Amino acid sequence: MKFRQIAATVLISAATAFASIFVYSKYFQTRQAGPYQNGSNNIPVNYASYMPGTETRSLTPPTDFTQAAKIALPGVVHIKTKINPRQVTNNLQRRRSILQDLFGDDFFGDEFQGEGGGRRYYIPGQMASGSGVLISDDGYIVTNNHVVDQADEINVTLNNNRSYKARVIGVDPNTDLAVIKIEARNLPYLIYGNSDDIQVGQWVLAVGYPLNLETTVTAGIVSAKARTIGINKRNRRSAIESFIQTDAAVNQGNSGGALINTSGELIGINSAIASPTGAYAGYSYAIPVNLMKKVVNDLMKYGNVQRAYLGINYIDPSGMSEEELRQRGIRRDIDGVVVQDVPASGAAAAAGIHKGDIITKINGVSTPSIPEMTEQIARYKPGDKISISYLRNDKEYTVNNVMLKNEDGTTDIIKVSILDKLGADLVTLQKNDAARLGIRGGVFVNDVGTGLLKRQTNMKAGFVILKAGGQPVASVDDLKKVLQKQSKVQLEGVYPDYTGVYYYNVDLNGGNSEEF
Repeated sequence: MKFRQIAATVLISAATAFASIFVYSKYFQTRQAGPYQNGSNNIPVNYASYMPGTETRSLTPPTDFTQAAKIALPGVVHIKTKINPRQVTNNLQRRRSILQDLFGDDFFGDEFQGEGGGRRYYIPGQMASGSGVLISDDGYIVTNNHVVDQADEINVTLNNNRSYKARVIGVDPNTDLAVIKIEARNLPYLIYGNSDDIQVGQWVLAVGYPLNLETTVTAGIVSAKARTIGINKRNRRSAIESFIQTDAAVNQGNSGGALINTSGELIGINSAIASPTGAYAGYSYAIPVNLMKKVVNDLMKYGNVQRAYLGINYIDPSGMSEEELRQRGIRRDIDGVVVQDVPASGAAAAAGIHKGDIITKINGVSTPSIPEMTEQIARYKPGDKISISYLRNDKEYTVNNVMLKNEDGTTDIIKVSILDKLGADLVTLQKNDAARLGIRGGVFVNDVGTGLLKRQTNMKAGFVILKAGGQPVASVDDLKKVLQKQSKVQLEGVYPDYTGVYYYNVDLNGGNSEEF
């Protein structure tokens, strides 16, 4: 009995001592600094490349942005647009004449109007807003194409609340840029910086009019360069994307506004955000000012962009598997653009570039990716001479004085054509596609775009134009010749995936498409 009492006392004492040690170590003892949360061996304190010893280190002191904001604010404007209600027709299958023969004219009510037996209906008016950047003291403003697209009225409000009517000087859907102008003098404007000099991690500011608010400045850093997100490529085959990616907060209404450095210099035009909801979710994208300058100069001088082409078809090694790379003899560690084909009439062919070569530099500037190469080429116009560096059999070559050409394979200035009014991305139907459809040829509408076709019809991408003004068209040139002779024309064609013939009326003078 006495032994049991002693044993119980010892056990109770041991348990009490263990509990005291546990409570002390958990709640009172100071923790030693270490790489894991609460001393755990399993849960790291920082999941993103945590390095012990760097907790209080700062390589760059905080930056004050007040001076940069003060410089930029007067040169950023608020743009408000209005699209008037407009009348279009669905112009589906041409059944009107057949039904008239069967049932007489009274079969159709007032809603059935217009050539082709289409139903007339109205698209309601729209109001929208965005931002813009003054680039001269006499009222030239850069903004996004999508800000002023289809606008019937454009109003610009300056930072001092003075308002002006604006007119469009030129637009370029390929880069999503536009130039508009107000009639005013002695205006504040932003000075161009150099977008080639910016570095990942550098502080930047976004200035604009988000969500219809007054001028707003947000700060962030450059999080990536030469980024492509596909937003322009959805609408244009020749779209150019080489965005500056930042984490400065940008929302709807910021489009067309300024991205500036801490000196207040313009380094980009804010254009897009990556978001699953339509609101800012962490990443925004700006068009580099060095690309913008060339586009703006062309729009102001020629009315359209004089696009230069290197004359190659290329592939992106970053999107290829290891097996595909081996089959093509391409090393993963090589930075450059792989030449897949070299059309005989292009600049690259004249420079001696072959299929399989890897383009690494344009004018000495490294081009490790397609966006970086296309951005560099987009800074030049047909007739300009550049140098190209490329790899062949692991040896680098440089060829100088390569003269760039336009899409037609010449160095001529391309004027605004009648096809530009349509605004669509049109290509001549390939022979094998025409044979598959059982037709001799036609014009394929790759995208309806932002011109008269979109404003006056409800044509969809994928339409194949077979006739214009009653005349067969087998190519884009055929269509162009018809449009040069007729200001009001009916386009007749088919959708490969649907039955029947479809008709669309277009007034090239910009009037009502129904008033034929």
